Parts: sequence; C-alpha cells; structure tokens
Amino acid sequence: MSREKLIFLTNDDSYRSKGFAAAIEIAKQFGRVIAIAPDSPQSGMSQAITIYNPLYLRKVREEEGVTVYSLNGTPVDCVKMAFDHLFREERVDLVISGINHGSNAAVNVLYSGTMGAAIEAAFYNIPSIGLSLTDHDLDADFEGAVKYGAKIVEAVLGDETLPRPLCLNVNVPNIPCEEIKGVRFARQTRGYWREEFFKRTDPHGREYFWLTGAFSNAEPQSEDTDEWALANGYVAVVPVQVDLTAYNQMEQLKRLL
Repeated sequence: MSREKLIFLTNDDSYRSKGFAAAIEIAKQFGRVIAIAPDSPQSGMSQAITIYNPLYLRKVREEEGVTVYSLNGTPVDCVKMAFDHLFREERVDLVISGINHGSNAAVNVLYSGTMGAAIEAAFYNIPSIGLSLTDHDLDADFEGAVKYGAKIVEAVLGDETLPRPLCLNVNVPNIPCEEIKGVRFARQTRGYWREEFFKRTDPHGREYFWLTGAFSNAEPQSEDTDEWALANGYVAVVPVQVDLTAYNQMEQLKRLL
C-alpha cells in the first residue's frame, strides 16, 4: 500500500488570499495538505527572515486532509518553521508556493516572496514550485492557473528521477483558460525595473513617497524567454538555481587580477 503524499503550501499574499485557496484546491488532488502562510501580505520580501521579533504560529483551518497555519513572518519564515519545527518526523513530497497574484517572471524572481519561499524549500532538497498568475486583482480568475498548475504538480510528483534540488518558477498568463496554448520551458528574460517615487505630503506637513515603476524588457524579440511565452499565450516554466556565480566572467577576471 503506497504512502499518502504530503504537500506543503505557502505564499506571500497571506493565508486569506484567493490565490492561496486555489493552490489548496490543486494540492488536495494529490495528497494531504499542510500549509503555513503569512498572516498579512508579504510581497517583495524575497529571502527575508525575521530576526528581531518573535514569531507566532496559529492554526486557522483544519478539515479532512487540509491543515492551515498562519505565521506573523515572511514566506521564508514559513518554510523554515515548517521544515525545522513542524515536519521533523514527516517526509514532505512537494512544496507549492502561491498562487501569487501577479507575475514573477524575469527579474521579478529576485524580489518575489513567493519565489523566495520556493527557493528556500529547495534548500531542504524538496521539489518546489512557485506558481503565479499575471493578474494582481484580488478577485482574479485562477481557472487557468489551477488547470496547468495541477498538470505540472502531477508531472513533478510522478517522476522521482528529476534532479535535486528542483525549483520551478511557473507563470500563467492572464487570459481565459481555453485560450492558453500550452506550456513552454523558458529562460529568465533579461531586463530591469526602473522605479518612480510619487511624493506626497501628509496632514502634518511631512513628505512621504509611494513606490511605482515599470519593467523594461531588454530582449522583447527573444522567443526562448519567459516574458515572450507569457505574451504569446503560454504558461512559462523556468527551472531556477541558486548559484549566482558569473562563470562566463571568471577567466577574464583571473587574467585581470
């Protein structure tokens, strides 16, 4: 008799988000679900951890096959709490982080709390999937993300020969489910954000700022990138690694230094 699979969930939009509920619906199809998610939105937290404040773990939902906790910390805090406290005696088969409200393609992977959690899970040698929908709306339609997310989860769980660590950055285009053309494996698009700060004055005469900005795609015509895949109706899947070494610069720098 095969062991029931255990899937851990987290996100960066909080345990109350619609995307998180959609992720639970995916995970329930494949096994028992245990989740720890932030108690408030934590977008843009990347690999941040909480050092100077206490963390409070609180069970907020329990039903057959699903247990959800909230934590007053970052997405990476949630992963560490799971694997260094909750799961000491249990084997986790897969981690899903998401479903994020908004794209984590291109350089967004470096800022994303969703992907920060997925990358952290890979440090524990557990296959992980960061799943995002390119729609920031709190009431976004997650039909396509659920359909294709489930396909990718099934494939990862079904192949024990996949390399470890394994971390996939999956982004789903914000189009009707029936218009999605399929899945494309891609590389991260080269590009950058240019921020703009809107200055305002509060009732006490103090200046404050709101951050906004726009992403600049440095290679819009490259058909092997995640941004191209999304713009052309495909789910973009990018295998993510943690090693940031610029190997192509090593020899020149050795000669220089």
